[in-house]
Amino acid sequence: MTPSPSSAGAGAASPSGSASASASNPTPSWWESVSQARSRILALSSILPPPAAHDIAALADSDHPARALLRSPDAYAALSGALRSGGGADDPACHWLYDTLLSADPDLRLAALAFLPLLAALYLRRLPPELPSSLSGFEAVLLAVYSSEAKNRQGKPVLVQVPDLSVPSLYHTPASTPSTRSPRRPQPPPIPPPSATPVVGVLSPPLEPQAAVKSTKRAGIIGVAFEAYHSKISQMPAASKVDACSAVAAWAGQYCKCRFELDEKELEEEEGDSFESMSPMSSEAENGKELEEELARMRVNGDSSGRNCGKEEVKEARVPLPWELLQPVMRVLGHCLLAPLNPPEVRDAAAEAVRVVYARACHDLVPQAILAARSLIELDKSARKASKAAAAAASGATVASGTAGSTASSSRPSSKPNTPSKQRKPDMLLVSK
Repeated sequence: MTPSPSSAGAGAASPSGSASASASNPTPSWWESVSQARSRILALSSILPPPAAHDIAALADSDHPARALLRSPDAYAALSGALRSGGGADDPACHWLYDTLLSADPDLRLAALAFLPLLAALYLRRLPPELPSSLSGFEAVLLAVYSSEAKNRQGKPVLVQVPDLSVPSLYHTPASTPSTRSPRRPQPPPIPPPSATPVVGVLSPPLEPQAAVKSTKRAGIIGVAFEAYHSKISQMPAASKVDACSAVAAWAGQYCKCRFELDEKELEEEEGDSFESMSPMSSEAENGKELEEELARMRVNGDSSGRNCGKEEVKEARVPLPWELLQPVMRVLGHCLLAPLNPPEVRDAAAEAVRVVYARACHDLVPQAILAARSLIELDKSARKASKAAAAAASGATVASGTAGSTASSSRPSSKPNTPSKQRKPDMLLVSK
């Protein structure tokens, strides 16, 4: 019997045990995967309203039901609406997500993991809960992801090798070679061997088993869940990525003019560079219009005029952002911002979120967050500038080819192909002697 999400508060040891049992099961065969996906899709259609339930039930007849469920915008919208009105111990949507996360089919787990950003945003927005069990459904799903990730890591941290800057680089110190032209020339010192113990940085510490979502462990549990989400983010639908970016922007909650500080500096530099080559009035109007359109497109809400920058604007979903939560979140924003296959709405949502995080980090004086957010903003600006230049070059080439074609067509003699052509008589010029 599958444990229910109601055990997340007091006896949440059952989710971790079930997650461990499901992780030890081998990957099912193709027919078993199809059967499981069809049963989970029909179970989802039974808890949704009739208009959406019929469309979702039709996904069970596809060749790959789990992938069809993952890529269906209607299924994502329907289950998202159910999650927004639920979250308790008896919530059927949380039950469905919990049971699907424990499935042995990887495609089914992906379909459930796609709702993690929205679920985490709804969970943090409703804290503190009115009743102890009003958010236990959300906590059970988060603990299921955390327990599965802890099982996969086997008590080991996630490490990253950092280059040792004390060791000279091969490209800066040339190797000592015998010189035939100048034997008296002093030879450079030999390159010392690399250190035996490489510098290792801890990307994520070892995970301890958690029986409940405590207030001191809440940020770490959600951060580990976002790490699991980031490991599969390339397969996530666009709506899930947009929800992730919107959740991060709401958690940062710093909607003031500081988030456009780097964009305004670049605009001032461009105006200074183009002042000599363009007239002041046309340069100011053109650049001002571009900035206004760009900021209006990226603006979500809040005052950007600078009047409210001195006092912090308190948002409903603003939460503390420790580094254990902010680090995986910034990796998610980096993918949404820079991955070439993302649609424009995902990149725009990531651009909004990373600027809000930058403003929050500047107000809170967090050096790590400032460096990460500023780097992403600079990469976003360079990518947008390169795309604009490519679009302008493509439009210029199109206009040039069209002009050349029209010129060539106008130089040709106009004649109908079916009209017989008559020979012209030579013109007789009368010349007076």
